[in-house]
Amino acid sequence: MGLRIAIFDDNKNIRESISMLLNTEPDFTLVGSFGHVLDCVSDVRESKPDVVLMDIEMPGMTGIEAVKAIKKEFPQVQILMQTVFEDDDRVFDSICAGASGYILKNFLNTKLVDAIRELQYGGSPMSPSVARKVLNKMQSVSSVIMPEEAPDYHLTPREKEVLGCLVNGQSYKMIAAELFISYETVRSHVKKIYEKLHVASLTEVVAKAINQRIV
Repeated sequence: MGLRIAIFDDNKNIRESISMLLNTEPDFTLVGSFGHVLDCVSDVRESKPDVVLMDIEMPGMTGIEAVKAIKKEFPQVQILMQTVFEDDDRVFDSICAGASGYILKNFLNTKLVDAIRELQYGGSPMSPSVARKVLNKMQSVSSVIMPEEAPDYHLTPREKEVLGCLVNGQSYKMIAAELFISYETVRSHVKKIYEKLHVASLTEVVAKAINQRIV
């Protein structure tokens, strides 16, 4: 059936526009379209998505609260936030809550498919500025917690270089330029890093790398 996707957005027009866009991708399957998140856990349980597109601004219960609820019950589900302003603190809060990335609503038509693909291959669509906020948050937490002893994750030297760049808040394009490799190669390395570290989001990658002093 391909990649299963569910939408949570209170704007019917946006839900319909996203549905039409997803239908142009033969390996994407829309399994749910919901106008609120009050029943998000049961909605996800019934629709069984691989990826959830979540609006930050939702009635009755915020998208951030919904992320926490969904990730608690279904940690394997990837959540992509939809927002109007990328420097909004709520974007940062949603990443800390468990979202794997975000996309600006102004660019849904042009960048949504690429963002979903990035999630599919183990990436986290996120600007360097927000990644830096996540990094600073993780560093402040790790400074008051005794670091864990790092097991051997069998990372290759190149994977450690890529991981170090992620910890520094660099985007895939920035990593590719610094290491003189292609964007696709970066994405492949990141996917391997996620698998070896047993994590599902950039936040978890940064936290584990810092707390266990992997790089």
